[in-house]
Amino acid sequence: MTSSQPSDSRPAALHAALYRAIPALLAGFAFLAAWELYVDLSGIKPSILPAPSRILTQGWLNREALIANSWPTLGATLGGFALSLAFAFVSSVLMDFMPFMRRALLPIFIASQTLPLVAIAPLVVLWFGFGLLPKILLVALVTFFPLLVALLQGYEATDRDITELLNSMKASRWRIFRLARLPSSLPYFFAGLRISITYAVVGAIFAEYAGAARGLGIYILNAKNNFRPDLVLAAVIVSALLTLCLFALTLVVQRFAMPWQPSQERRR
Repeated sequence: MTSSQPSDSRPAALHAALYRAIPALLAGFAFLAAWELYVDLSGIKPSILPAPSRILTQGWLNREALIANSWPTLGATLGGFALSLAFAFVSSVLMDFMPFMRRALLPIFIASQTLPLVAIAPLVVLWFGFGLLPKILLVALVTFFPLLVALLQGYEATDRDITELLNSMKASRWRIFRLARLPSSLPYFFAGLRISITYAVVGAIFAEYAGAARGLGIYILNAKNNFRPDLVLAAVIVSALLTLCLFALTLVVQRFAMPWQPSQERRR
């Protein structure tokens, strides 16, 4: 009987997820229907406000160009996010082990988030050229801070009793970090990961605005200059789909890293 419970729970969880998605799907469908109806009845020009059907049609007709420009954006997104993840983890460990590093670096990192991306992006391209490196750096700049804050908060959420128990067993500070503080930070880390990944694609597109040969940012810029809002919105849809796919990937990784979490969520 117990062996059949996991297989029985999966369809139930899938049905529950689909049921929870019904209101969002209905709201989205109603919005698109109202948009389509307004364009048809008002007679507004497609060069000003294209209908959803036109956006999908033109996106499909130009799918090869959209796909070709999606790969550079995805590469910059993944490269920048990997750098952001590594930098945030190393910085969080240093700050956790050396409090003076936290007092010295955290104000600098906070100040870095006040820099407007639209202003700093051209400077980064000017300093590092038109290659992949400035895009990676800009994506990392946009995404590392939520990861850093989430990790630091997760370390601080460690159960004090577990820390005292490990101290009583003469565990080293690194062993306490590895066995207690790092596992306790996982829920916070994945929350920060989901926040950061939603900024990553936007950061890559902004970086491409500042200077690039290919990418969704350049595609959107060219479509705007050619007065093709349908292609602009088609590229926006592609960027949104990329973001959703990356967001879903973080959920899959979280399920493998924290297999106990889904069962806890189902009991709520």
